[in-house]
Order: sequence, then C-alpha cells, then structure tokens
Amino acid sequence: MTGAEAVQMPVRTVGELLPDAAVPEWLARTPVSGLAYDSRKVGPGWLFFAFPGAKADGRAFAAQALERGALAIVSEAEPPGGFAGVWIQVRHGRRALAVAAREFYGRLDERLAITGITGTNGKTTTSLLIDSILHAAGRKTLVVGTIEYRLAGAVMKAPNTTPESLDLFELYSRLAAAGGSDVTMEVSSHALALGRVYGVNFHTAVFTNLTRDHLDFHHTMEEYFSAKRLLFEGAGAPPPKWAVLNHDDEWARRIRPAGEVLWYGMGEGAAVRAAGVESTFDGLRFEIEHEGRRYPIRSPLPGRMNVYNILCAWCAARSYGFDADLIAEGIANCRTVPGRFERVDAGQPFLVVVDYAHTDDALRNVIGVARALSPNRILTVFGCGGDRDRRKRPLMGSAAAELSDFVVVTSDNPRSEDPAAIIEDALEGVRMHSTPYAVEPDRASAIRLALEKARSGDIVIIAGKGHETYQILRDRTIAFDDRETARNLLRELGYGA
Repeated sequence: MTGAEAVQMPVRTVGELLPDAAVPEWLARTPVSGLAYDSRKVGPGWLFFAFPGAKADGRAFAAQALERGALAIVSEAEPPGGFAGVWIQVRHGRRALAVAAREFYGRLDERLAITGITGTNGKTTTSLLIDSILHAAGRKTLVVGTIEYRLAGAVMKAPNTTPESLDLFELYSRLAAAGGSDVTMEVSSHALALGRVYGVNFHTAVFTNLTRDHLDFHHTMEEYFSAKRLLFEGAGAPPPKWAVLNHDDEWARRIRPAGEVLWYGMGEGAAVRAAGVESTFDGLRFEIEHEGRRYPIRSPLPGRMNVYNILCAWCAARSYGFDADLIAEGIANCRTVPGRFERVDAGQPFLVVVDYAHTDDALRNVIGVARALSPNRILTVFGCGGDRDRRKRPLMGSAAAELSDFVVVTSDNPRSEDPAAIIEDALEGVRMHSTPYAVEPDRASAIRLALEKARSGDIVIIAGKGHETYQILRDRTIAFDDRETARNLLRELGYGA
C-alpha cells in the first residue's frame, strides 16, 4: 500500500514484519514491497494475508496472489491441498496483519495523537465534536467512523466503522504525509474482537455507554462488554495514557484503566458534570463543572444525549491539555451531525427529523429529545434490520410505542430476511401498549403515511437509517436516503413550493 500521497516508509524485511512467525532464514532477510489481504491488490514482493472473511475464505485466492508476485502467504489456517508456494502459518491472522502493518508503516501510531471511542451510542457525534475542537486548535486531522472518513479535509466513503489494520495504517500514512497530527476514530466491538486495532497505541480511550446491540455477533452482553474493554487494556500495545469514562453507565464503572481517568456524567460521583442544562431545538446551554470551576457551553446540538456527548468530548480534549475556551469554541462550531436528529425542512408546520437510532435505547433517547421540545404529538417511523439480533426487535417496538403518540412499523435493511417476519417481531413490543400504529413494509410509503398524518406542532421521527443512502434487500441494494425521501415527499404534499 504505497503511493505519492503516503509518507515514505523504511524498508522492512519479512522477519521484521512477522517477528513471531516461523519464517525460513532466506525469506526472513527479504525486503517486503507491500502488504495485502485482497489478492487483487498484490504486487511483486508483497505478503498476502489470507484469513476468513465475511463472504469468502482468503485461502481460495492464495494461488492468485502467487501469480501476482507474492513472496508468501500468511494465514492462521493450513494451506490448501496442492499449494506450491511459501506458506507462513501464524496463530492469529488479523493480529499478524496488524503487527506487520504497524511495522511496515514505521509505527506511525507512536507519532500521532490517537483517540479511540467505543460504546453503543454516541460514538459518531463525540468523534465529530472532538474533531471540531482539534480544528479550532488549528490541527490537521483524520476522523475514522461510521458515516465517513475525513482526512485533512478530504471526505471518503466508510466501508466499515473501523477499517482493517492495513487500511487504518495507510490512512495514518496519508495523514502524516499531509502534515497532520491527530486521529479521532470510532472503535467498534467487531474491530476489537477481530484484532483490527491490535497493537495500536491510543493516547486516549473513550467509553460512551453500553446497551443491547450486536448480539448476533457477540451472543451475550458480557461478550459484547469484554470486546469493548479491550480498548482500555491495550491489546498488543501499552494501555492508553488516558481513559474517559461515563460514570452514569454501569458497564463503564467495571472498567479498570491503567492510566489517568476522567469520569463524566450527570449524576453524583462524576468528576466532570453538567449543570443548568437548557435544551431547545436550537441547541443546548449549560455549564461544565470540574475541580471547583464552571465552564459555559453553547451547542447547536439538541437533547440530553448530546449533553453526554459534549461532556465526553470535553474530557477527551482536556486529556490533551487544551484550554477550556478553545474547547468551548470547537463544541459551538460543530453544528450538525449527519443522520443524528437531523432536521428536514421544506417549510412544513411540523418538525421532521431523521436519526440513526437502531436500538431500543437509542430510540428512547431520540424520542426523549423530541418530547423535551413539547410537541403536540410524536409520530415515529421505524424498522428493524434483517440478519441481526432478533431479540431486540420487540424491545424496539415497545420503546417506540411507549413513548410515541403514533407509530409506523416498516422495513429497515431487511437483507436476506422476509420483511413481514421482521415487522411481526417488532409488533410484539408495539402491541404491549395502546398506542395507535400502522404497518407499511414499503419504507417510502411508511414515511409518506406519517407525513400525511402530521399536523402543526407535531414532530415526525424517521428512525433507523440516519445517514445511510441505501437500503439492503434480499437480492440487491437500492439507493434510499430517508432525508431525501422525506424532503421529496414534503414537496409532493405541497410544502416548500
């Protein structure tokens, strides 16, 4: 992974990149030109890492990698029958790739200030708040997260919340080449469990909260938490120098970080607290209390959840020694987060907001933000993702029905599942309450239904997909943006003409 926009890397040998592997002596001294886990990207003198992927086994492409000039194949598995090249077996494929990528790119994580953010909700908003503070300080930055990657002003599509280690270090290299110094990244539980950030030196590790999600992958909340906790234990690297933890979250209180700690929250026991919170649709006004002093905060982001996100970002910035006035400036400059309580305005006499909320806790948070604005009614459109934890669907249905005045149950990303079956799972929770509801599997029609029912002073919440610009169906992925759809439907209904 080299190029004009990447910083010049020192030459590394196979032995230096794979220090714990049994490598033939002649090969150990051989320089490596590049690394890849996609055989189509292999060039002469490269190492190809073959590990099981979500859709394919990398071993099936080992021969293709050799044909393209690979020095050797690195894998935790046995070579396929009849394989004629050099096969280097390692204990953990992705960890081996992480170690090799870090060394290949000259240990850039030691030269950059890296903040890692993990938790169920709030990661994206917190990361963009921190990045806004860094921009206020005049820093050139990299943001890695769910919505997109932002590198020194350029915006790139985000295939994963946290990319593979090789892609991550290539991004670090491009930042360093551009004269950048600071990285803020969302660190998913999948990335931690799979070893994508193994060996990365984090200056500051942040924990937002933990609620039910991703149990199709982790199976239990304890496994989910164990993956999150790895960020604070420094897997393959020294523990972070600083930990920023939500004192109001029971899971966070079980973390035992090795470095300095800043506890934030709204309740007793937090070192950094919010006082005098005023929340309107125009944003937040409050003060942060820390060590006997109060610091005024103004933010255009609304709602209680964003109080937590701001407290979290404030603590992360303080871990780097930034001045409180500069931090407040950066927070005020972060005006919106795509797909997070994002307003769609076509001149209609009611509010329409799109939010990424796709868990029961997130739904409660976003509806709570809307309820605090004292609307006449709240109309909530939501669906549940297919091929994901079925057990959270009734919980989401219950949260929507308990807190809304009208609910429309629809499709989210059904993937390989029958949308009607997914909806039926969600309806188990909806029917626990007396709230009126409607069922409309077609998402665009569901949004139209809610908009048609809305009256002056109401709030329509379109939940689940947020910033996403697609919908994943059984046999294809189609273009679909809740914001664009709502805007077009509002125009069709005669608003904004």
